[in-house]
Amino acid sequence: MPYQLIENQRELNELCEQLSAAPLLAVDTEFVRTRTLYAKLGLLQVSDGNVVALIDPIAIADLSPFWQLMRNEKITKVLHAGSEDLEVFLTSGNCKPVNLIDSQIMMSFLGHGLSMGYAAMVKHFLDLELDKSESRTDWTKRPLTAKQLSYAGADVEHLFALYPKLLAALTQAGYVEIAQQETQSLIEKKFTPIDDSQLYLNMKMNWRLNTKQLNTLKFLCQWRYQQAKSRDLPLGFVVKDTTLMAVAQSNPDSLQAMQKIEGAEVLDVRHQGKAMLAVLKQAEHSDVNSYPEKIKRLDDYPGYKQIFKKVKTFITQQSELHHIPLECLASKKQINQFLTWHFNLNRAQELESTVELLSGWRKALVGEVLINFANNQFNV
Repeated sequence: MPYQLIENQRELNELCEQLSAAPLLAVDTEFVRTRTLYAKLGLLQVSDGNVVALIDPIAIADLSPFWQLMRNEKITKVLHAGSEDLEVFLTSGNCKPVNLIDSQIMMSFLGHGLSMGYAAMVKHFLDLELDKSESRTDWTKRPLTAKQLSYAGADVEHLFALYPKLLAALTQAGYVEIAQQETQSLIEKKFTPIDDSQLYLNMKMNWRLNTKQLNTLKFLCQWRYQQAKSRDLPLGFVVKDTTLMAVAQSNPDSLQAMQKIEGAEVLDVRHQGKAMLAVLKQAEHSDVNSYPEKIKRLDDYPGYKQIFKKVKTFITQQSELHHIPLECLASKKQINQFLTWHFNLNRAQELESTVELLSGWRKALVGEVLINFANNQFNV
């Protein structure tokens, strides 16, 4: 199908008015993320089965007509492996899509795994070999070549053709509703504001720190994130993780002392040393009663490995009982999240709503039986 390149406001307005009557849209984005915190949108692709449109977001200042399509609840939108696309929708248009489903999630419930790529999906369902030679294109560079544009257009053209096949197979299997719920869960995660006061919990080896050191790390992580946001830089371009951990652990009182810390990167200290010292002073003056609690590792819980195996065996039985692929029902991370909650490590029972095995469709399917199993097997 020939593509239509949209490069001005009038063309975009006319296109979106035309597409507003479509029952289904296949959507994709091309973006660049190398030296920035936020992905830079380079191209928007959309197809209603009659037209393949490539929208140039660099040439068009007002993309609101397209964002309105994404919010139109009457139109089903399908995209593939949409995690990063959703970030682009958020950062480029503050657009939270509705009535959207992810074809990769659909594929996973059909037993094809959670990591099946787009090219493999097209090969499986349409028996077509896609040319992926333009996958490393700088989509923000102009002009884009005819080959690049054709490559981008093919993504939504084939996705539109694929969707009815996926939907029919998913309907027959009885998984449409849970695939929709799983996609919505992904959307909610992407559009939940980041709580920068909790970023220290994502740092590797944070369990090695005492409460005062954790408090310092908390302040440093907050500062780094705010710097990254204001300067649109990847976190590691502001200061490396290893430097933050080393500084939090040692709490130096001068640049000279900071330079001698094992694990602190020389360039980090040179460019951000003074700023980090100022953050350390702020942390030093915070209320001791507000210090985070020392982090307890699930790996250190008595008998953890045997407990994990028993829970995984139980969940495997549940997946077979309900005919749902195991990796769709519960990942290792989700099982560990449940066990952390069950044993109330790091006050996890205050956050039951965030335990994925006890939320949404998983709660209805296995939540109660899993709690009963754990209570009977592993008394706290």
